[in-house]
Order: sequence, then structure tokens, then C-alpha cells
Amino acid sequence: MTSPEQAPSGAAGPDDRAAVTGAGSAVVLIGPMGAGKTSVGRRVARALGTAFTDTDKLVVRDHGPIRDLFLAHGEAHFRALERDAVVEALGRGGVVALGGGAVLDPSTRERLTAHRVVLLTVAPHVVASRIHGDERPLLGGEDPAERWRRIYEERRPVYEAAADITIDTSSGPLSRVVDDIVAWAQSVPAQERS
Repeated sequence: MTSPEQAPSGAAGPDDRAAVTGAGSAVVLIGPMGAGKTSVGRRVARALGTAFTDTDKLVVRDHGPIRDLFLAHGEAHFRALERDAVVEALGRGGVVALGGGAVLDPSTRERLTAHRVVLLTVAPHVVASRIHGDERPLLGGEDPAERWRRIYEERRPVYEAAADITIDTSSGPLSRVVDDIVAWAQSVPAQERS
């Protein structure tokens, strides 16, 4: 796992896009709830001129609201649906944002080895405002921020093991995060993944 190097970036040129965005060579964003995977992923895909897929959105499209799935069928059922969504999303290539817990599945982690993986992190004091009023099933209870912190600490070793680079989204403009990911994705073709 390395930090991104500061390099000029912007939209990928036609020759860069083939190396960055083809099917089977996704740029995958992982990390805890509230780290900005969807917001960042959309912008990275736009900058690279490729498709963006959010696995949570695929689950909702095919099966309904995530909260309802948790309540009606439990987390294990949701994780099975999520695993299928990951397979679909990675098969499309482009830029993919995984749900916060998707990397807990061993088969998903194995699939990620063929792709470039970016871990987005966020400080606990920052995420509190991002998740305030959110209805994420795993954050139910009296202190969602503390629950988030415990979940993140449990998952952090898995995130770090799966990631090629780590970028913090706690401060600074979102454009900096996007630029760093775009520059890195253009410099590391899928077949040269570390």
C-alpha cells in the first residue's frame, strides 16, 4: 500500500482510457461508510471518461432498499446479494464503488486482486457529520458515530490488505482526491498492479 504521488492530472486521453477503464480492469474504491466512495467514484469516472458503478445501487435496483433487506432477511442475505452485485460491477470495468462491508467476503477480496484498489479513509470526527440522520442499518442505535468507529476498526485490516493505495478524504477539496486517484490510475495499468 502506498500513498499517491502528486502528479498533474485531468481527463484521460484516448490512449490512456484503454489502459485505465476496460472491462476486467476496474479502478475500485473501498472503505468505510461515509468515506465518499460514491461521490469520488462518479467524479473519477467522469475524469477518466468511463462508466461508474456503485454496488449498493445495483442491490437496490434488483432487490429494493438495503435497510428493508436487512430487516426482512438479515445481513447474511444482504451480503450474498452484494457479492453478486460486485461480480456484475467488476465485470463492467470502469470505476466501481463497493459497499463498506463488501470486502469482508473472501471471494470478493480474491476478485479484487485483478483490479486497482483505492482505500478511501475518513477521520471519525469528520464522518459524524456525514452520517448524521442517515438510515444505514449497521449504524442503528444510540451513538451512530461510535458504532461507525467500532465497525471501521474491525474492518480496517481487511481494507488495508486489499488496497493498493490509501487516500484520506477528511479534509481539502474533493477535487484533490479525484485528481490523485486519476493520476494514480493512469500511471498503474491493471496488469502492473502491485
